[in-house]
This record gives sequence, C-alpha cells and structure tokens, in this order.
Amino acid sequence: QRQLVESGGGAVQAGGSLRLSCTASGGTFDNGAIANYAMAWFRSALGKERELVARVAWNGLTRYADSVKGRFTISRDNAERTVFLQMNSLKPEDTAVYYCAAGIAASTSTSGYDYWGQGTQVTVSS
Repeated sequence: QRQLVESGGGAVQAGGSLRLSCTASGGTFDNGAIANYAMAWFRSALGKERELVARVAWNGLTRYADSVKGRFTISRDNAERTVFLQMNSLKPEDTAVYYCAAGIAASTSTSGYDYWGQGTQVTVSS
C-alpha cells in the first residue's frame, strides 16, 4: 500500500527555521515510481481551506505560493523517495498543518493529488 509519511514539524519562534520531510513507500513507490510523480506541500490553517505551499514536478520544476516565495524551498531526492520543505524566516501566519502530496500531474489544486500524508503541525509564535 502506497503511503506518504511526513516528519519535521514543531514549534518555533518567528524568524526561525524548520525542515519538513516526506518519504514515500509501499507498492511501486518502493521501486522508484515516485520519481514520476509531482510532489507538493499543502497547508491547512485553522478556519481556512487547504492551500498549495510549493510543488516540484517530476522534472524538478518548482512553483511556490506568493506568501512563501524567497523564504521556503522545496526539493526532492528520488533515490531516497523523499521530498523536503526548508522553511526559513517563519512567520506566525505560517502556522498550519502541513501535508505532503503526490500526483501524476503537477497541479496547484488538491484534486490533482492522489496520495496524501497524515499531516504535521507547524506552530510559529510571535
């Protein structure tokens, strides 16, 4: 059974950094099929809809939400079946549950992703 498992969330003060990781496993993911998928990070803040934070296509092309450009960096290591989100200069408004997702199409919408992690909480205090 294919699955995504996130790690690296936590609580930091404004201006701090966190690095999220998401590893794919199970089924064809174990054989490297994840390299053919776009990987993305979404987040859900209290009372708000889930929004795209960043995504990296199978060919390495990236896209970021305007609110995180210049502060967050998404990267992937296909050999390790892992995608990362380096978050710097964190702000209180970055507080949310962060979800990893995988899909064939490099979509900006949640509907474009077939596999989701369980989510990891990021809390930024002022």
